[in-house]
Amino acid sequence: MITIKEVSSKKELKEFVLFSFEIFKDNPYWIPPIIQDELESFDAAKNPAFKSAEAHFYLAYKDNKIVGKIATMINWDEVKLLGKKKVRFGWFDVIDDIEVTKALLEKAVELGHKHQMDHIEGPMGFSNLDKVGVLTEGFNEQGTMISWYSMPYYKEHFEKLGMVPEKEFYESWFTMDAINPAPFQRASKMIRERYGLRTLEFKKNSDVMPYVDQMFELFNEAYTGLQSFVPINKEMQDYFKKKYISFINPEYIKFVVDGNDKIIAFTIVMPSYETALQKAKGKLFPFGFLHLLHAKKKSREVVFYLIGVHPEYHNKGITAVIFDDFYKVFQEKKIKKFIRTPELEENHAMHNLWKNFDPKIHKRRRTYRKDI
Repeated sequence: MITIKEVSSKKELKEFVLFSFEIFKDNPYWIPPIIQDELESFDAAKNPAFKSAEAHFYLAYKDNKIVGKIATMINWDEVKLLGKKKVRFGWFDVIDDIEVTKALLEKAVELGHKHQMDHIEGPMGFSNLDKVGVLTEGFNEQGTMISWYSMPYYKEHFEKLGMVPEKEFYESWFTMDAINPAPFQRASKMIRERYGLRTLEFKKNSDVMPYVDQMFELFNEAYTGLQSFVPINKEMQDYFKKKYISFINPEYIKFVVDGNDKIIAFTIVMPSYETALQKAKGKLFPFGFLHLLHAKKKSREVVFYLIGVHPEYHNKGITAVIFDDFYKVFQEKKIKKFIRTPELEENHAMHNLWKNFDPKIHKRRRTYRKDI
């Protein structure tokens, strides 16, 4: 018999987080989160996402043992601004038992009926900056710290239960060897002169902070045309500032500004923390933080986390400026491999940024939808 119980204590919330460690304990491709960080993201007192979202966390039990988990959410900004009557579900992990998956998804359906929503979709988080999608290809590829890993049977369960693909994403990588700098170095000089552009470069994380609000404003403008994009509000901006900026080498943050010092493009690249997180096993202490610190300084792989170009500058060669700046840093840091986080298949403007670097698609993922 399967029992579904809503998380109602700190102990159960920790069990919710730790269940993923149990499911993937022998899996070399799964990247464990920092347990305390995960717990804080589920804390309404610390995560401002809860101010514009309703969220519930559930555990599935069979024979008195945890066998699955799910978070169900309604992002009220999404409902009100986009008119999408959607229940999101995420942080989904489960044993290979379709009846458990069915029982967990029913909780998302129940939340939808309660608030007169018309469909459920997932896996996804509270907002567009959270993890997204279930893997459909690339199960034997290492994950990243900002994406979920999933077993092949997850998508099989969804499809057998009548869910249909909603959004498609893919991830890719390319190497330093694939980059010929001459074309974008020439173009960069010309484009800077034509549009009066310059690049802001940083040596300390604290120097970045005064510009981050403007960066998020541009992020909202750059992505607003994509389906289901919900603008990141001020409170969420402050939250992500505190959560992520310290993980990033300041040299890996580039803002391109015009003659009025207005940011017209930005790129945030993170060192690859994946191996360090596997060594940390979910804990910063006693040694986890040392693995992360070493990766921040010494990793020869980087992850392109966020990139945005103002719509007025699309198709004007701004990426040449961005890559000219980064190429110098990557040479100095002896970076060998570049990893791209999940990008919507429909985001052609983003895909065009990379076309000259011979990217290799190594993972695909999607969200699934079901009308209710």
